[in-house]
Amino acid sequence: MNIGVILSGGVGNRMGLNIPKQYVKVNGKTIINYCLEKFLFHPQIDLLIVGIASEWEKVVKDYIISTKSSKKILFSRPGETRQYSIFKALEVAKENGAQEKDVVVIHDAARPLVSTELISQCIDGCNVADAIMPAIPVKDTTYLSEDGIHIQSLLNRSHLWSGQAPEAFEFSKYYLAHKNMSRDELLKINGSTELAVKANLRCQMIPGDPMNFKITTPEDLSTFESIVNAEVK
Repeated sequence: MNIGVILSGGVGNRMGLNIPKQYVKVNGKTIINYCLEKFLFHPQIDLLIVGIASEWEKVVKDYIISTKSSKKILFSRPGETRQYSIFKALEVAKENGAQEKDVVVIHDAARPLVSTELISQCIDGCNVADAIMPAIPVKDTTYLSEDGIHIQSLLNRSHLWSGQAPEAFEFSKYYLAHKNMSRDELLKINGSTELAVKANLRCQMIPGDPMNFKITTPEDLSTFESIVNAEVK
C-alpha cells in the first residue's frame, strides 16, 4: 500500500492573511485543493491522510466529496511542529492497517504544483532506499554566518541541495524512527528526511522540480496565481 499524507496544519504567519494560506482561493479553488487533486487521482496512491485542524476539516471533506474520488480518506490532527503532525498521521496509518513494507509519501498543502510524475518517482525510489527526497541544487553563492552579521566561511555550493516535498519512506522504518526518538529530539526536527538521516536509514535524493515551490510569502502566492491564470488562458 502507498499512503499519501498531506500536511495542512500550518497557519501561514508570513503571508499576513487572516486565514491559513492553504485555504486562499486562486481562480476559484483553494491552494490545498490543487494539491489534493494530484493525490486523489494518482494511480499509485491507495490511501490518503490529511493532517488538518478540526475547523477546516468540513471544507476539505466537501471538496473531496465533489471530486467523486473512490480513494479512502482519513484525517489526523496537527501536532506542535510539522514533524509531530507527521507522527500523528503515521499513527492514524498504523491504526488503519499500514504494513511493514508500505510506502508513506509526505507532502505539504502549500506545494500545489507537485506533479504526478514526481509523486511516482518518490514511490518508486523506495524500491532501492528507505527514504527518498527530491532536491534541487543551490544556485546562489552561500555563506555561513552564525550571528547573521559576520561571515565565517564560504560554503561549496556544488555540495549543497535544497530539499523539497513530497518525501517518501518505508513505513515501518520511518514510524519506528519516530517511536525511538525522544520528545525533545522530535521537536527539533526541521525536515522529514532529517529524521531519517538521524535514524541511519538509507536516504537518497532524486531530481526535484523548480515548479514545485512552497507558497510561503505573498510573492510566492503571486507567482502561483500567475502560473494558474496562464494555464487557464
